[in-house]
Amino acid sequence: MTKSTLDTIKSVADIKSLSALELECLTSDLRRFIIQAVAAKEGHLGASLGVVELTIALHYVFNTPFDELIWDVGHQAYGHKILTGRQSVFDTNRQFNGISGFPRRSESEYDSFGVGHSSTSISAALGMAIASQLKGELNKQHIAVIGDASIASGMAFEGLNHAGVTDCNLLVILNDNAIGIDPSVGALKQYLTNVKKGTERQDNIFEALNFNYSGPIDGHNLQELIAELERLKSVKGPKFLHVITTKGKGLRQAEENQVTYHAPGKFNAETGDLYKKVDTVQPPKFQDVFGYTIVELARLNKNIIGITPAMPTGSSLKFMMEEMPDRAFDVGIAEQHAVTLAAGMATQGMLPFCNIYSTFLQRAYDQVIHDVAIQNLPVIFCLDRAGLVGEDGATHHGVFDLSYLRCIPNLIIFAPRNEIELRNIMYTAQLGLKHPIAIRYPRGRGTLLDWKQPFKAITIGEAACLNKGSAIAVLTIGTMATVIEDIIAHTEGFHDLSHYDMRFVKPLDERLLHTIFETHTAIVTVEDNAVMGGFGSAILEFAAKHHYKNEVYLKGIPDQFIEHGTVFELLEDLELDSRSLTQFLSTLKPLK
Repeated sequence: MTKSTLDTIKSVADIKSLSALELECLTSDLRRFIIQAVAAKEGHLGASLGVVELTIALHYVFNTPFDELIWDVGHQAYGHKILTGRQSVFDTNRQFNGISGFPRRSESEYDSFGVGHSSTSISAALGMAIASQLKGELNKQHIAVIGDASIASGMAFEGLNHAGVTDCNLLVILNDNAIGIDPSVGALKQYLTNVKKGTERQDNIFEALNFNYSGPIDGHNLQELIAELERLKSVKGPKFLHVITTKGKGLRQAEENQVTYHAPGKFNAETGDLYKKVDTVQPPKFQDVFGYTIVELARLNKNIIGITPAMPTGSSLKFMMEEMPDRAFDVGIAEQHAVTLAAGMATQGMLPFCNIYSTFLQRAYDQVIHDVAIQNLPVIFCLDRAGLVGEDGATHHGVFDLSYLRCIPNLIIFAPRNEIELRNIMYTAQLGLKHPIAIRYPRGRGTLLDWKQPFKAITIGEAACLNKGSAIAVLTIGTMATVIEDIIAHTEGFHDLSHYDMRFVKPLDERLLHTIFETHTAIVTVEDNAVMGGFGSAILEFAAKHHYKNEVYLKGIPDQFIEHGTVFELLEDLELDSRSLTQFLSTLKPLK
């Protein structure tokens, strides 16, 4: 069997010794390897296929890892990982205890900066470039590769703005394929489209920021890329290379259906076709419950607005965007803008539902406090992907929101245990609240088939008793309730366990909590949020304030960053699964 060119690459140095023909063979081999790996184990496909030539050219021209190469977000870095010593372990990509799906400094010296969220690459690369200048490393190169969706973010422009007044050795490469996870939006997208067509009449925006601009060039012409990168090595100061690529390049289906093939799941590596899903009736995804419910409510309430920062498909706001395009907005990768936009709308009597992944709301923390909470504006935050999200790992787990939101005055915090609760709190919120509210729910499917029930208003701050027992009370928040419900229903001897779904982390149902503490000897809190400052901490604060001496046990995410794996593997590892919690509860005072 003929050995592929990729199999001869044992180090980056091997790339530099290849002939032009061998380099072209390497592009085919690398694409084939990525397709086969993702088809078998899942992951991010289209982005990495689109930058195969660019990846090879960068490692061929530059002296990595001495020269710093930073990939924005990191969805497109599979080829980079494979070429930098991780081909033999790439089958563990995004698997429990395997390599990360994103660049990370602890994994390889070639991963210059850990990423996962967008628009950080220019600032990081500039920081490195300034440091190199101060150390006298004047020939060291610093390269940031960023997509057209990510460069529209405010943070990217902050980095460009600063870099333009330095003489640092910085190269920003714009990987322009007109799509992030969903199609790129906004005026900058139109500007870049006009540049590609040669119809842009405005001055070059990047030259106006004092960058030495070149391009646009064909990102799939390997020799042209190599020649231009070689030229730019000798150009001093901040440089900007505009590269045109096709996301999903080399796999027809990935080129034609770029949204689906961003992360398609397992598929047939030979044909490129997705496997047909078994036509079984399943509970809906929480994101779809949100998507269908906001449309249902918006038909009845003309003041409802939908907002998402670049995740219309992932959040399912796309349903509203399709039916009511004038009332649903994808604002691009701009979480800070999304929050303050919602605040502005709220001042005018609108009811903005601002849908942001929990991990991404971290990027707009000041806006939540300064623009929404201080002014007590009734913005409705819908935090998708709260809790453990699985294979995307530490950068994407939504395990801090209860902690970082709970300390903000005026903010209501609610976590539905199932789909009906999500519908009802959305209904309640649009009836008119005097405060902003954060509704957090997990990635994945719920548990109910018959979920589309008539709306019922929820009393703010009211918890629910799901099982009345005696000595031990378990207090849950959100979908962790289903784990305890399962234990009570299927474990012998646990019928006398009290179980309360607290629903609201803020305000707490203090009337019920007094009853719980007065009638139970031990209290256990269970959450899929960081224990530090989270739901359990709120219960302990209540106990301390009112001088209760009950035994209180907190179960949740420990004070560490959680790596990647399936949600079940991670819950098991953290002892938050049904078996582990059963064992823990069994160690407490015997149940009758």
